[in-house]
Amino acid sequence: MTERDETIASFLDRLADRTSAPGGGASAAVHLAQGAALISMVARFSDGPRYADHADSIAAALASAEELRRTGLALAAQDEAAFGAVSAAYKLPKETDEQRERRSAAIAEALVGAARPPAEVISAADQVVALAERLLPVANRNLITDLAAAAEAARAAANTARVNVEVNLGGIKDAEVRAKYERAAALVDRIGERADRVTAAVREAIRR
Repeated sequence: MTERDETIASFLDRLADRTSAPGGGASAAVHLAQGAALISMVARFSDGPRYADHADSIAAALASAEELRRTGLALAAQDEAAFGAVSAAYKLPKETDEQRERRSAAIAEALVGAARPPAEVISAADQVVALAERLLPVANRNLITDLAAAAEAARAAANTARVNVEVNLGGIKDAEVRAKYERAAALVDRIGERADRVTAAVREAIRR
């Protein structure tokens, strides 16, 4: 969502429209923000004397989740802008050698920029799953299904972001930059495994 006051309905209308942005990258960032918001909700319900022994840990989780929620919204806007830069680079003239060289350089630079927001979504999704793991043993038991929902939203964010990183890798020539984004993409399977464990633990708990 490119504006903090944009409604969900408005964002979905733009997502469904016959335009290339917002697209999957922005959607991944919104998944991230939703997962973080669920963590915040669980933390806020985990207060009072019953949770006093874990109050500092819960408060820290809440602060982290709030920051991650803001990060998700910011990355959605950044992803949309980055995709616009890629589109603009591809539209540059290519009639002369000089123009073609300038266009190629602009495309390469734009692809590096386009890979950055989804790579950061993956890193932030890893943090959301970590918060779900941290809260699961100590949170209000009436809200643990929302921890599973947060982990699954983070998994969706990471998986969606990974393909948006990978689609840009082919045009990135800088080996160091490519390696950085490849490392981010490689983190996704581990995020999924940890989300699996959170969800499995929640399902086991609610069956008791």
